[in-house]
Amino acid sequence: MSDTRTPAQIEADIISRREQLAVVLDEIGVRMHPKTMMGDAKARVASTVDRTAGRAFVAVNRSVSDVRAQFVAEDGSPRLERVIPAALVVVGAVALLSVSGRRKRR
Repeated sequence: MSDTRTPAQIEADIISRREQLAVVLDEIGVRMHPKTMMGDAKARVASTVDRTAGRAFVAVNRSVSDVRAQFVAEDGSPRLERVIPAALVVVGAVALLSVSGRRKRR
C-alpha cells in the first residue's frame, strides 16, 4: 500500500498529532500533580463520609420509626399497654442506678 498523501498533508498530520500529544501530556501532568491528587483523594473521602452518614441516618430513622410504631397507634394515640410497662422499666433502672451511685459514694 502506497501513501498517496502529499508532503504538505503529511506535515499537517504530524503537526496535528503533536498538538494532540501535547494536550494529552498536559492532561497527564494535571492529573499527576500532587495538589490534584490530594483534591481527588479528599473528594473521595468526603463522598464516602457522606454516603456512610446517609446510610446511618436512614438506619437510625428506620429504627426510630420501628420503635415509635411499637408505642404509638396508627391514629397517633399512645399504646398504653406498651408505654406504661416501658416507663416503669425506665423508672426502675434510673432508681437502681441512683441507689448504686449513692452506695459507691459512701
